[in-house]
Amino acid sequence: MTTRQVQQATTDGHFPEFPPREDMNNPLYLYQPGYMTSLHQHFGGLDTTLVMCETPLGWRHGQREGFLVPDLMIAFDVDVADVIARRGYSIDVQGGPPDFVLEVASSSTGQQDEERKHAGYQDYGVREYWRFDPSGGQYHRQALAGDVIVGGVYRPIEISETAEGNFWGHSEVLCLAICWENGKLRWWDPATERYLETHAETLRARAAAESQADAEREARLQAEARVRELEAELERRRQP
Repeated sequence: MTTRQVQQATTDGHFPEFPPREDMNNPLYLYQPGYMTSLHQHFGGLDTTLVMCETPLGWRHGQREGFLVPDLMIAFDVDVADVIARRGYSIDVQGGPPDFVLEVASSSTGQQDEERKHAGYQDYGVREYWRFDPSGGQYHRQALAGDVIVGGVYRPIEISETAEGNFWGHSEVLCLAICWENGKLRWWDPATERYLETHAETLRARAAAESQADAEREARLQAEARVRELEAELERRRQP
C-alpha cells in the first residue's frame, strides 16, 4: 500500500483512519488467494501471532506523522488484541518491531516501496522487508527482492531464478520460501515440501476428498448389495 504520512492521531490513542487504496493488487495477490488464513493456520497462535494487511505501523500510538502501512505484516510473540484495539502496531507497546513486512508493487507504489518504505522499515528495525512485483520488474527493480537487517542496516537476501524463469528466496524469519511464480505470489514450506494452499486449492482439495469419499461409499454399497444378492441366491438353491 502507498506510504501515508498521517497528520493527526485520534485523541483516544487509536491510529487514525486512512483512505482506501487506489489499486487492486492487494486483493489480487493477498486477499483473493486467502493467504491471511493459510499463514495463520501455518503459524498458529492467533493471540500472539500477528498476520495482518494494511495495518498502520508506528513507534508509538500517539505518533502524529510518519506512519507506514505495510501491505502484509507478520509479528510473533506480540499482543494481537492490542493491535486490534489500537487499529495499529505500536513498537513501544509491543516491545519491538514486526518480524516481517511485504509490499506488493503497483504503478502508484513501486518507487515508494523501494525508497521511502525501505528506509522507513530499516529505521523501525523490521527484521525482514520483502518486495513482490507481479509485473516481473516493471514497478520494482526486481520481480522479487528481500532484505534482512544486519547491524541496523538492510542487506539483500539471495534470490534464485529457476529454469522456468521464476524466482524464490528463503525467509529465515518465517522458515518459508517466498516465490514469484508466473506473476503469482507463493509460499513454499521446506518442512512439508508443499506450498501453503490458496483458498481455491483448499476448496478443490476438499471437493476432491468429498468426491472420493462419495465414490468409495457408492462402491461399498454396491458391494454390500451384491453380497446380499449372492446370499439370497445361495439360500434359494439350498431350499428343496
